[in-house]
Amino acid sequence: MSEWSFTLRLNQPLTPEQANAFDHCDAFADGSVSYTLAPDDPHQYTHSPDPTKLKELSCDVEAPTLLDAIAQVARNIRLIPGLRAVGVHHDDTVTLEEAAQRCGRSYQPLAQLSRDQRGPGGFPEPESSREGTVFYSWHKIAEFLRSAGDTVPETPRDLVIADQVLRLAHELEGFDVAPGTLRALGLPAA
Repeated sequence: MSEWSFTLRLNQPLTPEQANAFDHCDAFADGSVSYTLAPDDPHQYTHSPDPTKLKELSCDVEAPTLLDAIAQVARNIRLIPGLRAVGVHHDDTVTLEEAAQRCGRSYQPLAQLSRDQRGPGGFPEPESSREGTVFYSWHKIAEFLRSAGDTVPETPRDLVIADQVLRLAHELEGFDVAPGTLRALGLPAA
């Protein structure tokens, strides 16, 4: 199984009660999913968290496919009362391992390419480094690989499908749609 990294968007920021439920939920005990909680009194701090980040979960999940990994977290987040997944995306910042996974290559050939093709017009330079881990821009790597003739989608199909399904499920939440209408739209009627 592979480990898949993605960011799951939530319908709302976690409340302290939901964070407590999250911290004590067996489905999240392995630490593969993390959140940012707003401080109780944000006015006491010079920097407050980005409001967008408060509605996101950072996920590094083992599963057979990216779609399976996203579905697993989306299902598990519903164990926390009031929370549900409403979208998913990838960050632009990646390690070479993550970049290799996104473009369907193995790590070693991409690492070799990053060493052999450096320089102007070559493999992109790292964006940053933290604690011995080197980070690149996915957009720049994908652009370089495309210029070299590779077929690399900007966004993996699994991620596009999961994002669209989560958005649709969110829009349909609490909206009364006749089963015949759902079937006519090609959706299963529950």
